Amino acid sequence: MDVVVLLILVGAVLAAFGMRRKVDEPRGSDPARTILQTSGKTTTPERTYDAPSTFDAQTAESLNEPRVLTGAAYITDGDTITIQKTQIRLFGIDAPELNHPYGSKAKWALHKLCKGQTVRAVVIDEDDHGRTVAHCYLPDGRDLSAEMVRQGLAIDWPKFSGGKYRQMETPDARKKLFLADARQKGRMHVWEKFEARQRER
Repeated sequence: MDVVVLLILVGAVLAAFGMRRKVDEPRGSDPARTILQTSGKTTTPERTYDAPSTFDAQTAESLNEPRVLTGAAYITDGDTITIQKTQIRLFGIDAPELNHPYGSKAKWALHKLCKGQTVRAVVIDEDDHGRTVAHCYLPDGRDLSAEMVRQGLAIDWPKFSGGKYRQMETPDARKKLFLADARQKGRMHVWEKFEARQRER
């Protein structure tokens, strides 16, 4: 009888210290699915890793599945819309600011294109201002960036587009949208002079 009591006590002590016995598994099985026996209960353990403490860009993988937003577009200006409460910058183009020449015209031209349409935005990036950048399409497949450039109300931004829309620019576009052109060339003094004149009025 004393031996039985002793065996029960030893079993309880071993269980308390979490002693585990690996059950034999067939050769070639996945070690992550190793079945362990603990106190008579069979469990499948979670994978454990020595995770790095910081983000490692060399081992990171891109998802390759773009995020797509669809819905009515609310227009901010000639190259910025909002879909499903997400502000989106149209890929690869530069339209005038609202207080710049042709700014209001660009906004209303984009509004006319999008009115009553379901716009599809294929998200590709986030810009320095925290805005989402996307290729945006109308239901008939037209690219909103291309349409704005063809109308002469936006210009190609080669730094981001790789020159995709340059051939679509109207002959006078860069002259009309001189402030957008100046921004692309880093000539912000042109902006400063224009805005100083605006304040004097």
